[in-house]
Amino acid sequence: MAPAKDYYRILGVQKNASPDEIKRQYRKLAMEHHPDRNKEDKKAEEKFKDINEAYAVLSDPRKRQQYDTFGSTRFHQRFSQEDIFQGFDIGDILKDFGFSSDDVFGSMFGRGRRGGGRTGRRQRSPFGTGQGFDFQDMFGQTGPQGFAARPPPKGADRTTEMGVTLEEAARGAKKKITLTAGGKRQSLNVTVPAGIHDGNKLRLAGKGDPGPPGTPPGDLYIVVRLKPHPVFRREENHLHVEQEIRFSEALLGTTVEVPTLLEEPRKVKVPAGTQPGAKIRMKGKGLPGMGDAKNGDAFVTLKISVPKKLNKRQKKLAEEMAEEGL
Repeated sequence: MAPAKDYYRILGVQKNASPDEIKRQYRKLAMEHHPDRNKEDKKAEEKFKDINEAYAVLSDPRKRQQYDTFGSTRFHQRFSQEDIFQGFDIGDILKDFGFSSDDVFGSMFGRGRRGGGRTGRRQRSPFGTGQGFDFQDMFGQTGPQGFAARPPPKGADRTTEMGVTLEEAARGAKKKITLTAGGKRQSLNVTVPAGIHDGNKLRLAGKGDPGPPGTPPGDLYIVVRLKPHPVFRREENHLHVEQEIRFSEALLGTTVEVPTLLEEPRKVKVPAGTQPGAKIRMKGKGLPGMGDAKNGDAFVTLKISVPKKLNKRQKKLAEEMAEEGL
């Protein structure tokens, strides 16, 4: 299994970087770390490969979404190197470096070789440094398999939606969905990973539409739709809940019992002089992070309850408080 890699760190961009930002940073780093410009650096070739691998994933919306959803380790369990580079046209990307598409792919895939030997010619460097860099050597490709290759024909992919409760998103779940395909109903078991977000997609390989004779079926993509919760509001992996306290409790301090999503209610201390809208953090009581993401916390927002009507004694006490400047 391939080691975990932080593609955002490799390219030096934030997780919310736009496609244009990612492309600009990739071009900058690819030029900077090209092995023909770093002949004395033995690690330049590996660095250049990592940069291309990171861009191959982050420039593809589907691969990027899968990488963000599952994290680096689980992403590499699902995607091979061929999957990562499938459809990635390095000839188009690196044309600004002085390569033509024919030169690039000839170098990468060894066009013009004879007898099956690996004698693909090396390309003249666009940086004027003499002997060129062989992309075929870098990626270990002996043919256009996976890298800039067209995927084999298959049936069409399908997309459906599935509702998930906040509790299911927090602990993970096994769910069953029923679909109709080709006039037949089929039930499918779906594993919902803990920490999943609204809009994330789950892929069931081979569960899409059938392909032409002799070809595999397409895939089924299940879009997760998180159901509203009556108590908690989710924000990333954090949970937010509101708790009312009395005016006197805000003044003097108190202990309140607040709900948690998966556990028994928890007692929380409210300090004296608490202001309306103050937040109390319950560390680790949010949702688990997926992949490399961190676990979330729960935040209790305190709302001060003001009675609409006062009895005579309460009114007198309020007047006395007002006289004391409260």
